[in-house]
Amino acid sequence: MARENPSWGEERIADELWLKLSIHVSPRTVRAYWPAKDPWSKRRSQSWNTFTRNHARALVACDFMVAVAARLHVIYILVVMEIGTRRILHCNTTPHLTAKWTIQQLREAIRSDHEYRFLIHDRHATFSSELDAAVANLGLQVLKTPIRTPQANAYCERLIGTIRRECLDFMIPLNERHLRRIVHEWVSHYNRGRPHSCLGPGIPDQRTAPPYRLHRHSLEGEKRIISTSILGGLHHEYALERAAA
Repeated sequence: MARENPSWGEERIADELWLKLSIHVSPRTVRAYWPAKDPWSKRRSQSWNTFTRNHARALVACDFMVAVAARLHVIYILVVMEIGTRRILHCNTTPHLTAKWTIQQLREAIRSDHEYRFLIHDRHATFSSELDAAVANLGLQVLKTPIRTPQANAYCERLIGTIRRECLDFMIPLNERHLRRIVHEWVSHYNRGRPHSCLGPGIPDQRTAPPYRLHRHSLEGEKRIISTSILGGLHHEYALERAAA
């Protein structure tokens, strides 16, 4: 209990044991078994995972990834995502990464009527003090991840891994224009057609629950399944439509 609830004291744990588990001990006894040598025992604030779960709807994260074109040109990809819905707000490419370009991308990603409070990014040199000032003008507070701690921006890191595993590992971009078209098509599929298990499962842009069907394992008489090809057949999206009479 002490490790899982860093803000609890001896009396709170003693009350929890007595009222919930019928274990009647005094706070003094709890103190005797307190994990004094455990570094977690000195922590009196919430963990980073707890913070991100409680503020998911108000959190935006961004990060860079690198792709190599056919002629070995390095192209940078910026992704901006909303953590609460896992929706990709913005994605763009550039062969010349600068703070000025990144600021413009963030301005395009964050709407003027947004309800976000925080922007998470790492300590890449592009995220300069000028960029953080521009983010503050957008109404967001910057949260910089600790040095060499990619897990502090775990959602964006996982998204970058997904882009590689489901898209770029199967593609050889010819140039920046070709890479931008590939990534934009995949982002549209990610937001509108790809199920996410962490959402229930759900789809970021799907606001309504799937319709209830009486027979779960058979189609209705006038419906048929249609398939839409994504990225030349690398992925497919499936839907129901009314069959022609």
